Amino acid sequence: MWHGKHGTRAFALYEVLIGVTIFVVGVFALGRSVENCMNATALSAQEDRVRQILSNKMSEIQATPGPPDQQREATVETGYGPVKVVQKSAPAGLQNEENVELNGISRVTLTAEWSRGGTAQSRRLEFYVYRG
Repeated sequence: MWHGKHGTRAFALYEVLIGVTIFVVGVFALGRSVENCMNATALSAQEDRVRQILSNKMSEIQATPGPPDQQREATVETGYGPVKVVQKSAPAGLQNEENVELNGISRVTLTAEWSRGGTAQSRRLEFYVYRG
């Protein structure tokens, strides 16, 4: 009788310990998931900011009269660190159906370079500008 009574109590204690252990593991896993989601959100926001910088620079080049600068660099400070924007422009070298080169069209390449966690990152945007 004595063995059965204490055996039941001991069994209940093991059940509680196992339940608490499972709960703690679940809480740690949930915390890690939330941390990963927050990191992904921050990375997405950083990527969005770089895309916005490139888009703004493209709009500025398209709206500025005259041919685009052949080479230009600028550094834009963001909330995520500095982003270096490199602009390169060259004649597009496009030809029409009769193999005649089309003048006044430039191919512009914008490259955004920045560092994320010590790793170099870059995004590139190419577009054409006509100044005839």
